[in-house]
Parts: sequence; C-alpha cells; structure tokens
Amino acid sequence: MLKLPPLSLYIHVPWCVKKCPYCDFNSHRITGDIPEDAYINALLHDIDHELDSVQGRPIHSIFMGGGTPSLLTANAYQKLFDGLQARVRFSDDIEITMEANPGTYEHDRFQAYLEAGVNRLSLGVQSFQDEKLAALGRIHCADEARQAIASITGFSNINIDLMHGLPGQSPEDALYDLKQAIDLKPAHISWYQLTIEPNTVFYSKTPLLPPDDTLWDIQEAGQALLASAGFQQYEISAFSQPGRRSKHNLNYWQFGDYIGIGAGAHGKLTHASTGQIYRNWKTRMPADYLAADSYISHAFEAGRRVLTADELPIEFMMNALRLHEGVDVQLYSERTGQPLGDIARKLELARQKALLEPLALVNRLQPTPVGRLFLNDLLELFA
Repeated sequence: MLKLPPLSLYIHVPWCVKKCPYCDFNSHRITGDIPEDAYINALLHDIDHELDSVQGRPIHSIFMGGGTPSLLTANAYQKLFDGLQARVRFSDDIEITMEANPGTYEHDRFQAYLEAGVNRLSLGVQSFQDEKLAALGRIHCADEARQAIASITGFSNINIDLMHGLPGQSPEDALYDLKQAIDLKPAHISWYQLTIEPNTVFYSKTPLLPPDDTLWDIQEAGQALLASAGFQQYEISAFSQPGRRSKHNLNYWQFGDYIGIGAGAHGKLTHASTGQIYRNWKTRMPADYLAADSYISHAFEAGRRVLTADELPIEFMMNALRLHEGVDVQLYSERTGQPLGDIARKLELARQKALLEPLALVNRLQPTPVGRLFLNDLLELFA
C-alpha cells in the first residue's frame, strides 16, 4: 500500500562567481549584481504553486544548492524562511543545509546565516592542494579552505565536500586531502570521484585522469582511512560521524518526496488520492525564471511527467541501493505503491548473482559487498 513519504524542500540558487570546468549543474557566472529581492519573491511565488503537494506534511529538511547559495545575504534567507514558514510547517528538528564555497566565505555572514535558521553547512572544498584546485578551476586556495572551516563557530554540523580521481592524482595525494579534512573534525565528509559529464569544459577538453588501478587503490585506502577516523560509510560517497547522517540526502535515497523551487530545480512528489508519483522541473535560465514570476499561471514549471509502473522499480532501486544498509523490505511497497511480489523474480536473480543479501538473513533490500562494487550490474536487473 502506498504511504505518503517524508517531504523535503530543495532550493536552487543558480549563480556562481565562476563556472567550474567539471560542473554540469545549472549554474551561471555572475554578471553584475544578483537580483536578490526579486529572486526571493519568485521562490516564494514558486512554492505557492506547489502547496497542493504538501498534503499536510511538515518540511523535514531544506537544502540550498547551486550555484553558490552563500552569495545571497543572510537578510535574503531570513525573508525566505519567514515566507516559507507562513506557507508550510517546519518539523521541530528540521535540518537546513546551505552549500558554500570557501572562496566566498565571510565569517560575519555565516554567523548571520546561523541566526536566520541555517543549521548545517556543506563546504565545497574539493581538494587541499593548490595545484589540484587550479586544475578544477576553483576560486579558493587550500589555506582559505582551512581558515574558513576552522573559523566557523556555532555550527556543530559541517560537511566537507572532497573529490578524488583528480587529474594527476596519486593515492598519496588523495589520502593527504582526506587527512586534512579529518583534522578539521567535520561531522560529515562527502568523498566522491570526479566524473566527466556532457556539456562541461572537461567533456570537450578531457584532462588526463588516473588509471583504473590507481582509482581502485585510492578508493580502498580512502575508505580505510575514513573508517579508522570514526567515519561510517552509509552511502557510496557519504561518510559521517555516528548520528550525523544527512537527513536531506537520506530522504532522496529512501525515495522520499521533495519539492524543488528555483531556476532549474527538480522535484519528486506523490499524490495521495491518485497514488501517482511524478517528477517536475523548473525553468532553467535565471532571467526566464524571474520573468515567469510576472505570470498568474504556474509559468515556473518547465515540465512534469508521471512515473509509469514499469519505471518505478529502477527509480526506487537506483536510490535505495546506493545505501550500504539498503532499506527495510516494506519500504518498496510503501514508497512505490506496488507489491514487492511484482519484482520477486528480479530480486531472486540478484540474490543468485550474489549482488543482493538474502532476504531471510537481513529482511532488507541490501546490496552485498559485491553488489556495492558492481552497482550498475545490480541496477540493470531492475531496469
């Protein structure tokens, strides 16, 4: 039986000081002043058109991504949060995360973000080596990143984003970056491999990346180092201190619902009365998004589509099986509205291939260690 899942909110801020060559997100280099007031007003009008999707649920997490959300002032976020709370209910233990770039860090501004309601920071460091940062097109240096993180006060929940598999990177380089991050004592580290995506500078001018053997050595050594420092790997690229997992990202991976507002934001939502699950997405270009605010109809939305019954197994599994512990077996029916028996043959095949743990052993949809290594092979069984 389909059950309404927890509801999160994603807010996209599309501006950056500089577009990084590996970035395929909807981000745009600043030219002139950011139209901050107009954008906050548009975000609030955007969510006005999404209120039917709330269906009585509180917002249990908010994530401001981009782009560089820390380019907006704390006053802007205070206005945004006040406007949101006038429209929707925040859960008592809501997690509110802001992505930030150490190159745009200002201590007083971050204190004001905390006072406005932000309670989790995610710092896009990527590397603690200047030559690697230069290769990635980052605007900060290693010392700026260290100083920014060390000087943050009041936030007990800080994530550091790091990449590995960088151009010319050795296992020693990768472990150096991790050691630097660990020494700063964050609650969470997101450590993920650089991938070359279409529509990026790196796609047309691909740098020389480490060979597969080196990437494997980096992965094994890095996971061991993080474990020795008390970080628990709970998802492919997510490592946390005990009790400090990202509530927002967990909701994605557990096939929860989320409203997306802002230029190019995506949402995934469940309709209680029809049982339909759909994805929608908003107008990408900032100027077009702001222009949409002048229309009475919901001009923010660029498109939406209902997920078909055939699509739901892979849509669910491509999220849930990223988690090392997987998910409770009952969650599949609760989040998709489909009986688990409909995919029984696919589940059995995955277990025969030793990619999924036996149901009798764990009562979960949980990848085996082999399944985690060959996740794409596991997911193909549900496509």
